[in-house]
Amino acid sequence: MDSSHAMREAFIMRFGGVYEHSPWVAEAVFDDGNVANDLSQLAQAMAAVVDGASRERQLALLRAHPDLAGRLAVRGELTQASTDEQKSAGLDQCSREELERFQTLNTEYTDKFGFPFILAVSGKNRTQILENFEARLGNSPEQEFATALGEVHKIARIRLEKLAKE
Repeated sequence: MDSSHAMREAFIMRFGGVYEHSPWVAEAVFDDGNVANDLSQLAQAMAAVVDGASRERQLALLRAHPDLAGRLAVRGELTQASTDEQKSAGLDQCSREELERFQTLNTEYTDKFGFPFILAVSGKNRTQILENFEARLGNSPEQEFATALGEVHKIARIRLEKLAKE
């Protein structure tokens, strides 16, 4: 294996999970030569790859995200990053009523928009998340697609900041 291939593999191993189940973002950043040592530049390069992707690829990225307080979380089947993020917002401590509300909203939202509700939950509590959820159900499909992509970028930025501290 040549050194450039090894460097690419190492980059993808480190940054491939920044966008949920979408290592193609890190692959494209590396292949485009946008590998920056600066966190802000790397975040911008990754966001530009996503923003420049086809609508189908963006939709696949949105659909790669888990439901908040959903079945995967209950079964412990989230990525480590998603588990940590949901725990930080107390979603692992939902009452039965809150869990039922999340699951009802998850179903309503996915039925309406075709992808799961996505919110950068760091720094938010369950009440704030539920309020966001209910408010965003009133958005148009185009508004919500754009809002969800914006939230995905926020999540990616938080994950990059966490990686930078490790």
